[in-house]
Amino acid sequence: MQDLSSKVVGVLLGGTSSEREVSLKSGKAVAEALRRKGYKVVEIDPKEDLWNALDRVDVVCVVLHGKPGEDGVIQGVLEFKGKPFSGPKVLGASLGMNKLVAKKVALFHGISTPRFRVYRRNGVLLPGEDSLPEGQFPVVVKPVDEGSTIGVSVAKDQGELEEALELAFTYSDEVLVEEFIEGRELTVGVLGDHSLPVIEICPKKGFYDYESKYTKGLTEYLVPAPIPEGVAEKAREWALVLHRALYQRGVSRSDFRMDASGNLYFLEVNSIPGLTETSLLPKAAACAGISFEDLVERMLLSAFA
Repeated sequence: MQDLSSKVVGVLLGGTSSEREVSLKSGKAVAEALRRKGYKVVEIDPKEDLWNALDRVDVVCVVLHGKPGEDGVIQGVLEFKGKPFSGPKVLGASLGMNKLVAKKVALFHGISTPRFRVYRRNGVLLPGEDSLPEGQFPVVVKPVDEGSTIGVSVAKDQGELEEALELAFTYSDEVLVEEFIEGRELTVGVLGDHSLPVIEICPKKGFYDYESKYTKGLTEYLVPAPIPEGVAEKAREWALVLHRALYQRGVSRSDFRMDASGNLYFLEVNSIPGLTETSLLPKAAACAGISFEDLVERMLLSAFA
């Protein structure tokens, strides 16, 4: 294990993305966990300062959600500064943030995803990007490169689709329209070379939106998920394949839907999962016997992997 006893750890939190508030909560939780482990920690908010603040630290724990921060931009700055950092490098962060590219990689590796169609401001549609016929509903409409269900809608008819596209286009120049898979929502965390127990997400108001994710009591989490063992094994196997194929590092979390027949569909990967009191990765780690402090320390040590 890398000896960091004499090193100063910088925790990057906050930032300028639409997920700033969640990142602040996650980052502060990570900073406190590292302090309890005995590390010297400095909290750095890129919105206030980044370039000069990095000169005061030896290694960086990246706890930024959204863009810039989770999309490869900050990772490029850190590599340029020569600072070891946790989580994916530039390529992995870029791949993980782009839902469309992640779907294409998943399909290449034989992992099922919902049928989809791509909408771009410039009107370009590439071969293979129209497996979902126009006029089929319900659909899920999402910006290609946002997180935390920001800009995401479920459309049940053409009118709702047009409204959903308008909203999604305020966040991205590319929008993904996916077939809505009726069923159960599952997620699988990966830590190092091992997948963690499957979690079932049960939002009380039906749709797992931003409010359901970050408001305590609005969602029930079942871990391990009460699903057939074969389905759980496949979900964990797919999460590990995606972690590797999308160049993730340290931790990641992949989201799935399971239909009534037990068929799995990959939705997206999270390169820097949330670490708040309602977050999923710590719940899965706890089920596997890994404390929050140990989880955070292993995330930090991925900087040297």
